[in-house]
Order: sequence, then C-alpha cells, then structure tokens
Amino acid sequence: MIQLVALILMLVAAAGAAAPEFPRLERDARVVWSESPKRFGGFSAIEVSDDGETFLAISDRGRWARGAFERKDGRLTGARMTGFGALHGIDGHVLRGREVDAEGVAIAPDGSIYVSFEMQHRIRRFTDIDGPAEGVPSHPDFRGLQPNSALEALAVDDQGTIYAIPERSGQMTRPFPVYRYRGGVWDKTLSIPREGRFLVTGADFGPDGRLYVLERDFSWMGGFSNRVRRFDLGPEGLTDEATLLETAFGSSDNFEGISVWRDAEGRTRVTLIADDNFFALQSTAIAEYVLVEG
Repeated sequence: MIQLVALILMLVAAAGAAAPEFPRLERDARVVWSESPKRFGGFSAIEVSDDGETFLAISDRGRWARGAFERKDGRLTGARMTGFGALHGIDGHVLRGREVDAEGVAIAPDGSIYVSFEMQHRIRRFTDIDGPAEGVPSHPDFRGLQPNSALEALAVDDQGTIYAIPERSGQMTRPFPVYRYRGGVWDKTLSIPREGRFLVTGADFGPDGRLYVLERDFSWMGGFSNRVRRFDLGPEGLTDEATLLETAFGSSDNFEGISVWRDAEGRTRVTLIADDNFFALQSTAIAEYVLVEG
C-alpha cells in the first residue's frame, strides 16, 4: 500500500512539474585550469578556435595565455597552457599599473585580435598577441565611463565590425549601450535591456550570427550567479531576446569570459572562463555548455 501511495505521489509530482524551457544551455563539463607561472590567473575573456581544440585567454593583470583543451569523445576533460606572456602598448612597452586591466577579447575574421580595457578605457588591436598594440579610435563616451566598470565585453561579427559593451549602464533602469565600430566610425544605436542586478561581463557572436551576452550577479551571502542571454541582430537592432542560462547563487563560478562555437556534431557550444581574482577560495574554472533548442 505504501509503495502504491509513493508511486501515485511521484506521478502527481511529475505531472505538475514545469516543462523545460527552450532554448536553453545544458552544462556538459567543468574543469579547473591550473598552471605554475606566478601571474597566472585573473582571466576575464576567452576565444575558442573554430574546432574547439585551442583557445586564447586574457587576464585583467595584463597577461595573455594560449592553451589546448583535452577532450574525450568531444567532452572537455582538461586544459593545458601552450604559451604565456605580457600584453604590450603601442610603443612596445610591457603594460603596467592602470594600463593592465584587460577585460574583453575578440578575434576578427582576418585574424586580428582586439582587446578592451576598463581602467584606462580603450580598445587595442594586435596582429600578434605577444607584439606591440595598435590604436583603435575611441567613442567620445569612453572617457566618461565608470572606473572599473567600463569596456567589459568585446565581440566582432563576421564582417569585422567591433561591438563593445560596458559592465554598467549607469542606472538600474537604463539599457546597456552597445558601441559599434564599422567603416572607421563609432555609433551607439544599439542597446540591450538591463534586467535585474546582473552586469555584463562578456560577449561573443555565435556561428548562427547571434550575439551571446554573459552577465554576472554577486551576493555576499550567496556567492556568484551567471546569466547568458542571446539576441538576434537585424535592421531593427538587437531583438528576440532569449535567456539561455541563469544559475542559482553559489552554484556558479565568477565567469567573465564567453566563447561560442560549433562542434563536429553540429552542436553549438558555449565555453565560459572564470576570473579567480588571485584568491585562494576561487579557481580558474572553465565550463562548457551545449545549446538545446527544443
């Protein structure tokens, strides 16, 4: 009799459970990346190669790291570093002091590497990540962006157009501005809605041409929460918002970097990297999600 009652209760619970929402991201793997160099850590951005085998990560301490993923049957099992060095200024000097706070990275179709910085608000272009930088003109707004909350997210579309999004919008009710650089001119016609306390930490264009935006919230009692939203880009701007992921407080790392790519089976994968803040209780975690459309 007890077993029958238990079965009935299970069936009732299953019938009343909410159906899973689509599209959504399902976590496939999480690994901790650890290396020996003294300045290893603080990674705020990542770009994964089209085949998902290698990556470039950028640290907010003015360092870059190249790495290779370890996989089993396509699933992420680890990462190892294949190169590590300092970012340089336009004249070739090693970045130092307030210059170092790199937060976003994006690789253009021609192989150019763009890096955004948020203490001294600027974007730089590199033909070789270990070489001198080249200047990119700034939008007039950049000078007035909030300290330590500026050009956090950087993305480049398949036409080579640059998109930069600050971490904060200035007010809870104000959308996040999306600065776009094309044809040598900046515009600020695009924006994404600000919803809740989440702040922007990363962005990338997926192989589907959509813009994926990584956001983070933090509670001293609960820890970190992350959200990934996706937007279509068309004549009407950024539309068709879809929330693909929202993690519970304390169930997520301090994810700041995002890269979207397609695996050999045709599935869209989203790779996230966490900033450990060089704090013993945090780690350089790399998590990978698979997009499920329905």
